[in-house]
Amino acid sequence: MPWAIEYYETTEGKSPVKEFIDSLSPESKAKYIFIADLLEEYGIGVKEPYVKPLTGKRKLFEIRIKDKANIHRILYFAFAGRKFILLHGFTKKTEKTPGREIEIAVRRMEEYLTRRR
Repeated sequence: MPWAIEYYETTEGKSPVKEFIDSLSPESKAKYIFIADLLEEYGIGVKEPYVKPLTGKRKLFEIRIKDKANIHRILYFAFAGRKFILLHGFTKKTEKTPGREIEIAVRRMEEYLTRRR
């Protein structure tokens, strides 16, 4: 049974992570689509270099996209019913993932889970 990918939406119906993906270069979008296809087919079995868990960050993972000019990350978590919820995307400017980017993803995950209860 395949996995599904769902994009986090605000209460106003906006999807910041989808908007981020739409803003990527054609090269980066192609890499995202390739990794998303892997996630849908193999689920949590997908590992580096495509995805990586964020250590100690409440079951968050990152999709890792690198093109000629930039490094992008899309943070997500696995949800019941074989679903991945994409929470937040950003262009990485430092070696370590900035805490504020992780905080955005954690806040969105908590909001998503609260709405599902």
